[in-house]
Amino acid sequence: MTMVKITPLHDRVVVKPNPAEEKTASGIIIPDTAKEKPMRGTVVAVGPGKPDEPTTVKVGDVVLYGKYAGTEINVDGEDLLIMRESDILAVVG
Repeated sequence: MTMVKITPLHDRVVVKPNPAEEKTASGIIIPDTAKEKPMRGTVVAVGPGKPDEPTTVKVGDVVLYGKYAGTEINVDGEDLLIMRESDILAVVG
């Protein structure tokens, strides 16, 4: 896991998206232009939450989020997403 030099504020969460699928289940290779944006990733930084609403996800959690959730950012050459905790749909596992 990568150490991120960014601290999100309030209820924001920084997520490292999983790489897009390279092949289908049947073995067909997907070209770059047809790859779907991943909707699963690993939490790498969590804000403290709001005073009356602490955050419930933690660093290392694998999460599912909406297709268009978050804002893409680049920190130290690494592509990340920053989003509100409410944009996270579920914790996997």
